[in-house]
Amino acid sequence: MNKLPFLVFDVNETLFDLEALTPHFKRLFGDESAMREWFAQLILHSEALTLAKGYVSFGELAGAVLKMVAEVRGSHVSEADVIEVKKAIAAMPPHPDVRSGLGKLRDAGFTLYTLTNNPKAFCVEQLERGGLNGFFEQTFSIDDGAKRYKPAPEAYRAVELALNASPDQLCLVACHTWDTLGAAAMGWHSALLKRPGNAPLAIGEQPVAIAGDLDQLADQLIARFCR
Repeated sequence: MNKLPFLVFDVNETLFDLEALTPHFKRLFGDESAMREWFAQLILHSEALTLAKGYVSFGELAGAVLKMVAEVRGSHVSEADVIEVKKAIAAMPPHPDVRSGLGKLRDAGFTLYTLTNNPKAFCVEQLERGGLNGFFEQTFSIDDGAKRYKPAPEAYRAVELALNASPDQLCLVACHTWDTLGAAAMGWHSALLKRPGNAPLAIGEQPVAIAGDLDQLADQLIARFCR
């Protein structure tokens, strides 16, 4: 058997169900689609800050973007509302396929990590609440040092340095094409989970595995690397 790559998982939406936030946005805006608008704007502005050489924590940015969306929509969001949404993010449940898929990969001999835009302490809370912390060897956060949001090269390079691993020893697992493109640009393998609202992009380097749930993706990764 060849040496297996380290599997590095994105967290928000890849492991945890973002749709759990929808009722909060329905309450705030009277429109469920506001949740997806907010998340798309959050990613857009995290990348804009990185390009502009700025940085604030993901939680601070999430609150600011929530207020921005409210202003655009002619609504008002209070500080209490921002806190409520942040608590809801920390309490998002894992997707139903996550525990079995992670277990399958671990049993096949893969070592699992996470890489998130969230501060590390926040991510650890998410994993503990979701009962997933036992699957992962270590949690990496761009807030720890790189302070450059994915898909900036520095975010992935920090993981390489921490694990003393070459790019071809790493594989990112994510449901966001912008994330898999960033990892692939660094020479990593990548695998794409097609969570609702996400799909492959037929431009750029393609993932080594694409599936609609983590069990299926695990089967593909095992077939590719465990031989």
